[in-house]
Formats: sequence, structure tokens, C-alpha cells
Amino acid sequence: MDIQKLDYDLTVCKVSTFDEINTKIKLFFISRTDEEISLVCPTKDVPLNTCAREDGWKAFRICGTLDFSLIGILSKITDILARHNIGVFAVSTYNTDYILVKKERFDEALSALNRSGYTIV
Repeated sequence: MDIQKLDYDLTVCKVSTFDEINTKIKLFFISRTDEEISLVCPTKDVPLNTCAREDGWKAFRICGTLDFSLIGILSKITDILARHNIGVFAVSTYNTDYILVKKERFDEALSALNRSGYTIV
């Protein structure tokens, strides 16, 4: 299975409203619950109405479109990273999964996955 690394820094944050989120940027994730609005976006694009933020993330995605019948794709990757004491923040889309890792552990995470049979592209 191929993994594509994304070459920009990301921030995980909470925002007070949707108003200042730039929806024209290349990549962002928004989720809303009864308690919060969460946003993952490139660090350079974090909106001013951020209530809390965690900088210093990098990400990779599983290449291709994953069929919903596939089982264990995310758990296999997170298991490898957990065995190396690397924490993750995972986001899923209709097509695939994105895994965020703290920037200082990113290269180590990719190396661990590569040694376990994943191809890094």
C-alpha cells in the first residue's frame, strides 16, 4: 500500500464560528459537534477566530480510494506507530484516511511504516 506524505505544516484547532475559515485553500477538515467546531488546516491558514490550537503537525494519506468494505487499514497503520510510541490524529474522508503525526516524529513514523512494507511516495 502506498502512502503519500504531505509537505506542509498543519494545525489542529478550535474555532468559534465558520466565518473566518478560508474554504478556498487546498486542504482542510472541519467537524462540528454540540460542543465545538474543530478545524485542521495548513498552519499558515489558521483563522483569527481560533479559540485553541495545536501547531506542529505533518500528515500523510493512504493513496487511492479505499472501499468501505476494507477492514483494518487504519488500525494496521496506527498499530505500527503505537509500537514506536508515536501518537496520531486521524481524519477520514469519503475516499481515504489522513494520519497526522507531530512534526518531530514524522520522519520516524514514515520510516517505521516503510520498514513494515508501506511504500512512501
